[in-house]
Amino acid sequence: MSRLIVVSNRVPDPTRGPPAGGLAVALNSALKKAGGVWIGWSGKSSGSDEPGPLKFVERGEITFGLADLSRRDLSEYYKGFANSVLWPLCHYRLDLTEYARKDMAGYFRVNRFFAERLRGLIQPGDLVWIHDYHLIPMASELRRLGIRNRIGFFMHIPWPSPDVFFTLPVHEAIISGLTAYDVVGFQTAYDVENFALALKREGIGGDLGGGWMAAHGRRFRASAFPIGIDVGEFAVMARGAVRNRAVKRTAVSFSGRDLIIGVDRLDYSKGLTHRMDGFEQFLVANPAWRGRTTLLQVSPKSRSDVPGYTTMQRQVAEHAGRVNGAMGTLDWTPIRYINQSVGRSTLAGLYRIARVGLVTPLRDGMNLVAKEFVAAQNPADPGVLVLSRFAGAARELDSALLVNPYDIEAIGNAIARALAMPLEERIERFTAMMTRLEQNDISKWCADFLAALEPDQHDSPELLTA
Repeated sequence: MSRLIVVSNRVPDPTRGPPAGGLAVALNSALKKAGGVWIGWSGKSSGSDEPGPLKFVERGEITFGLADLSRRDLSEYYKGFANSVLWPLCHYRLDLTEYARKDMAGYFRVNRFFAERLRGLIQPGDLVWIHDYHLIPMASELRRLGIRNRIGFFMHIPWPSPDVFFTLPVHEAIISGLTAYDVVGFQTAYDVENFALALKREGIGGDLGGGWMAAHGRRFRASAFPIGIDVGEFAVMARGAVRNRAVKRTAVSFSGRDLIIGVDRLDYSKGLTHRMDGFEQFLVANPAWRGRTTLLQVSPKSRSDVPGYTTMQRQVAEHAGRVNGAMGTLDWTPIRYINQSVGRSTLAGLYRIARVGLVTPLRDGMNLVAKEFVAAQNPADPGVLVLSRFAGAARELDSALLVNPYDIEAIGNAIARALAMPLEERIERFTAMMTRLEQNDISKWCADFLAALEPDQHDSPELLTA
């Protein structure tokens, strides 16, 4: 097995014990098996105008390399181009993109910084795996430095349609950056189709079929690798978590009312105000349910230092307050809104006792909350998942109640249907979704991508002949 080098925007702090969460656990496991290096931003500022050096920490077979970014890097690369241009663009929010040439320059500068630090660590035969929208140009920078190793990239968020993507002033440089990889992975087949169409319309390449693309005179793979979760681990956690003190206190606090749960980072892509409006519509259309059910919405703060997120935090809180003021009674609050982090084990227990999981993002690459909700259920008495059709998870979890998150009445109707669904139908839907989750767990995602990235006599990205 080839040695593996992983590069991601953030790296789990190796001094704080084993990583938590499916992605970090899967990558950690793959690195342990193959031996290798994991490089990225430490999450800290150097406090100066220059980034700090890579600081290495050895943990068994893995070498972690972390670097502090400069204040300018954080402003231009992270807050600027990555999260004020690429993130809203890929989530179809053109109205929120704030393009500035200095931010674009900072984005490419930080990619160049990591590539130059990485060059001396790469050995012949190493596989290099780059992650997410922060680091799209990494392969181009490594190729410029003479690296000829196999390099793969995985896009964790959606890839937009060409008409949306081409609004980006530097879209040529971004899409050309992806063509420098040997394997490009997306969450869904829809994302792959959007990418292939962009290549064709830009006039630089297209789809050769069989998972192969061509651009700039070379071939490379581009396929869907839908990311999963550790299904068995999460199911065991949920079973035990119902005895968790916090979960038991929460269950008691609902006083026998049915629990509907939503868990999302505080982000405009999650459709939180639409969801609250949909819940209100459900209560208006089904007055018998007033006082009998509560929506628990957990939304930890996210990117508070990025412009617009503080305003959104206030707007969501005000929206919850409006619904509660209009619909609540002296002894019942319709929406319980929590604007802070909740432990993973506690969340697993809350998923298990919930009657409905309400996962309605306006746009999402995958959405692992939907998968965790399903995995947490009691197979003998499962809850019902209400899922946005614009989440990548809807491609797999098609036995959920799929809704258009922009259709407030449809959300309300789906909640009513979920709460009234008979046990037999709930079990049937749960079983179908659980089977898909077990077939496509996080280990399979990791193994499938690395198998595609491994060199093969048929995979040579040789120059195409005319």
